[in-house]
Amino acid sequence: MAAGAVASIAVMARVVSAPSALATDYGVALNGTYRAFSNGEWAQTSAGPNGAGGAQVYIDQPSKMETFSVSSDCASPISCSGEVRSDAGWTGALSYNGDTWTIKRDIPNWLPCPDGTAAPAHQIFALWGWDPRTSERRSTIRDLIVGSERTQAPSGACGYNKPVITELPVRMELIA
Repeated sequence: MAAGAVASIAVMARVVSAPSALATDYGVALNGTYRAFSNGEWAQTSAGPNGAGGAQVYIDQPSKMETFSVSSDCASPISCSGEVRSDAGWTGALSYNGDTWTIKRDIPNWLPCPDGTAAPAHQIFALWGWDPRTSERRSTIRDLIVGSERTQAPSGACGYNKPVITELPVRMELIA
């Protein structure tokens, strides 16, 4: 009986100490190749002069289709970080806070100025898993990601006293 107890303890120790298959992604990590579509037909900006201040209004912007190579690691179910590489030639920092994925990057020469120069902008994608059957946000869904792309030139850029902002809806679908 003592040998049986020792064997049981040894088996239990192996089960308890075995690494979890979800230990590195916690069921939420984003990894893979995504087709990302930013829909310019639904782009918005502020109604004030030069896009600064006021209510949001729709504006014509070009739509963009890009391929994102996404890699991330999670320290917990509510904390992940990684990187997004676009086939358009840019790389952005990826993070997750338990509810929303964000991609952040800087864009040089984004806002054309009247004097012929251009101002930089900061772009943030806010994204989450989407269940089309229930129309619900779901952090564990990683094959369909939706959200928005917000690009903002700083206040004072091109001589305007308020930031210039555009926002477009985004849809990302896992393709590999």
